[in-house]
Formats: sequence, C-alpha cells, structure tokens
Amino acid sequence: MADNSVNRRKFLYGTGAVGITGLAGCAGGDGGDGSDGSDGGDGEDGGDGMDGDDGEDGSDGGSQDLSLRVGTSAGGTQDVGLAVERAVSQESDTLEYSTIESPGYIGTIRRMANNQFNAGITDNNSLSKALDDRGAFEEQGVERIPQYGFYAFPYSIYVIARDGTGIETFDDLAGANVYPAEPGYSTRATTLDVWSQEPTADVYEEMNIQNMGVGDAPGAMEEGNIDASIAYGTPGVRYTGFVQEIASRIDVHYVEPTDALRESAESYAGAGTGTTSYDDWSIAGTDIGTDEVFHWNLEVNYTFNPEANPDAVYELCRVVDEHNDVVNEGEEQFNDFESTADMLSSARSNIPVHRGAVQYYRDNDAWDDNLTEGDSA
Repeated sequence: MADNSVNRRKFLYGTGAVGITGLAGCAGGDGGDGSDGSDGGDGEDGGDGMDGDDGEDGSDGGSQDLSLRVGTSAGGTQDVGLAVERAVSQESDTLEYSTIESPGYIGTIRRMANNQFNAGITDNNSLSKALDDRGAFEEQGVERIPQYGFYAFPYSIYVIARDGTGIETFDDLAGANVYPAEPGYSTRATTLDVWSQEPTADVYEEMNIQNMGVGDAPGAMEEGNIDASIAYGTPGVRYTGFVQEIASRIDVHYVEPTDALRESAESYAGAGTGTTSYDDWSIAGTDIGTDEVFHWNLEVNYTFNPEANPDAVYELCRVVDEHNDVVNEGEEQFNDFESTADMLSSARSNIPVHRGAVQYYRDNDAWDDNLTEGDSA
C-alpha cells in the first residue's frame, strides 16, 4: 500500500504484494526476548530435545485434529496471542488453540522449523531473511520457512531527538549519537535495514550508533549521551515502555523525515510505511512539535508450518475475521480489520500463504492472485 494517513485504530500498512521479490541489506543482531519488538535472535536453534515425535507438534494429524500450537514471544506479542486464544475459546467449537512461549520472532522461526509448534507470530523482515539466508540466518539457516496467514499488528517507528541538540531533520543525525533500540530487537534491525540502503546510507554511515539495553536508554538520553532515539509502538494504541519513559523525563521533539528517508522506507520490501496523526498517538501526552508522524513499520504476522491442518488455519482466519471485535476487546493492539482483504495487508509475493488461509480468502472473495499459495508438506 502507499503511504496512508490513519486515525486511532486504522493502521494496516504495507508496500503491497505486487512485484515485491526481495530485500536489501541486513542487520543481524542477537539477544532479545521477544518483548517490545525484540527478534529474539539469541542463537538458539530450538534444539532443546523437542523433536516433535511425541505428537505434540500440532501438525496435521488427520482431518479431525483441529489444533494449533502457537509460538508467541513475550511482551506485547504475547498479549496479542492470548487475546486471539481467548477469542477462539469463545467463538469456535472446533479449534483447539494453545499459546507456547517462544524466544522472539527469529527464535519462533527456528523452533517452527524444528517442529516444536505448527504456528507462530513473527515478522516479515525476519521471514524474508530466512528465505534468503541473510542476517541472523546467513550462517545458520533453516530448512523450512513458515507460511503467511494474516497480519496481526505493526510496530511503527520514527525518530525523536533531545531538545537542544540542533537535530531537526534526518540529515542532522549524521555525527549524532543515535539509539535504534536494543541490539537483538527486530525494530532495530528493520530500522538499520531502512537507513543503510540508498539514498540514506551516507547519513547512516556517519551516525554514532549506541548499543545498550532499553532500560538504560532513558538515563543515557537524560545525561546527554544519546542525542536521538527511535520511537515506536502500535499507532493509536501505545508506545513501548522506554519510549514513554524518555518522553516523560526529557524534552524531545520530532525529527522531520527527508525525501531520502521516505524513499528508503518506501522502497524497502521488509517494512511498510504510513503516517499517523500525532493527536491520535501522542507519547505520554507530550508535544513533540508535529501534527503527524511518518513511520516505517515492522509488520508482525500469524504464520503456519506447511503441515498445519488447513481446516485449523481456515477456522482461525474465520474467528479473527468474523470476531475481530472480540480480539480487540482482549487486546486493542491487534489489527482492526475493516474487511477480510485487510488481513492480507502485509502479505508479500515472496512469502507463500498457507493453503488453509488461501481457501478462506477465496471463499470470501479476498484472495490476491499476485500472491503465492504455499505447498503442503
């Protein structure tokens, strides 16, 4: 999709499914537990003794076995997963849904590849890197890549600067101490992927990138050791904790995007873009000197192993579509779909869609022929 203005809960962004075939750049990173946009790329390969041979992997198991074991990171991602689980328990008589704790988005991809669960919540950038053996998957790839199901929510990202730094636009970040979140966070990886490509690479190469935990960032910014930081969360809902703390303790302002930044963000296939009214998404009630923010989005999706029972995937799609309000009542961070087609807003032509989801979209006249149906196992 093109750059979209939104208010409160309407934040379905994407660069569209048509003609997107790959990504540029990679960020890697390890650490992170999956909360607040962490990718959980902690080097774990999922080899903890669970090989799926005990029947607990939730794989097909026959037409009567409508069960999904969903790998879910900590933090906001887990809140979304639990809200979906509650909606399934209330609105489905056939689907058994269970939430399984997983070490972040990259960890979820690795554990799904090892058949520890047959569904999981992960992001487009990590999926694309797994497909191309880049970033965290360059030296340790996976044999099986999860297939797309539906868009869950975005982490939308922009830049704020400490007052008094003289930083007004993205170009002013050259030579500044910039904090793009904690190493290992997918929000950081996606941000650095956007910045490090043309035409913003020259500014990025002159930044002094700061590496520290999110718990230390507000203090470092207050002490003057960080000049600018990314701000992120889900538009119309909330910001992540350390961003709220920064805005509560320090006078900050919006860093205006340049045309080059917009071009980098809009051309990077691993992220979506959008604009949001600041009145609908303010940080701790503070004035940062703008009426709207332009952001790039880490797009978080429900994904499924090829072996996942297509009837189970179909039923989950039905529940989150027909009972979207029930999920939102449990956790408003989950996308507010205006139509079934909105469930495909973050779909990419290079990431196959699970056949159970494909059937649901076809039955509801929402399928996009520019997408690819995934193979069964």
